[in-house]
Amino acid sequence: MPDHSRLTDLEQLLLLSALRLGEDAYGAAIQADLEATAGRSVSLGSIHVTLGRLEERGLSGSRMGEPQAVRGGKARRIYSVTAEGRAALEWSREMLGRMWRGVPAAPPPP
Repeated sequence: MPDHSRLTDLEQLLLLSALRLGEDAYGAAIQADLEATAGRSVSLGSIHVTLGRLEERGLSGSRMGEPQAVRGGKARRIYSVTAEGRAALEWSREMLGRMWRGVPAAPPPP
């Protein structure tokens, strides 16, 4: 895997959330998904900056969706994961799996 495809934990979470949400993968929905599923609070600014950086690296893409169906509704930027982004996620999952192999299980709490 090329070095530029290695992912931070936030990058992994954002890409996974975009995959989970599909056509509903816009900033606020991703933010809510991270909070609900990963228990992680991330600002919208951080989400957009990180997804923009992933897009520059060719790991994600985006397009403008339709305007919201309310008066003055704005179009949302919809994010997606590219084939290279999916490969980077798969590489991360495999690498972490290899690292966890052989690690003894933690003892149960007292």
